[in-house]
Amino acid sequence: MPKIVDPVARRRAVAQAVLSVAARHGLEHASLRNVADEAGLAIGSVRHYFADHDELMAFTMRELSRRIGDRIRTHAERLLAPDGGIDRRAGTEELLAEFLPLDEARRQESALWLAFTAAAHTRPELRPCAAEMQADLHTLMMRVLHEARRVGGLPGSMDIELEGTRLAALLDGLNLQATLLPDRYPPKLLRQVLRRHLDALRTGN
Repeated sequence: MPKIVDPVARRRAVAQAVLSVAARHGLEHASLRNVADEAGLAIGSVRHYFADHDELMAFTMRELSRRIGDRIRTHAERLLAPDGGIDRRAGTEELLAEFLPLDEARRQESALWLAFTAAAHTRPELRPCAAEMQADLHTLMMRVLHEARRVGGLPGSMDIELEGTRLAALLDGLNLQATLLPDRYPPKLLRQVLRRHLDALRTGN
């Protein structure tokens, strides 16, 4: 009896092979041949699920985005629940900390995401996903800050649009620097900078 293959699971497994190759050797080495070898598949099997290399790269970038987004949404659902009964200040910090390379898993994710977004500069098939991720980050910042202001955690006169942009830029900058220079930007320092910024927001500074 022929083995039944779940096409969604197989596409995700191939995407994981792309991420594994890219994490070890760089995104430029994630050729169809190298990815097929990593996944333990014939190159024809990879082509069965992806029309070409561009489609594979775009799918993999979206898969990486989905993984990061699922983890962040778990925090967001608790934080933004109407009667969550949680420490909102601590919950906000934990949510935002998911954007920072505070452990090995997140360091690898950050490095891969930076590689894909850099590639999007010259690869049009990757730009929509990069733009969507930035738009989702901006929307999440707005929701978090609006909710904090609603419950009295932020000054009522705060310009939420401006502060959301500033917060997103801070996270982007910390992520980039800590990924490139982990010894200079260890997790403890990243936490301190994030906390200092959140404390400043509470006082309107």
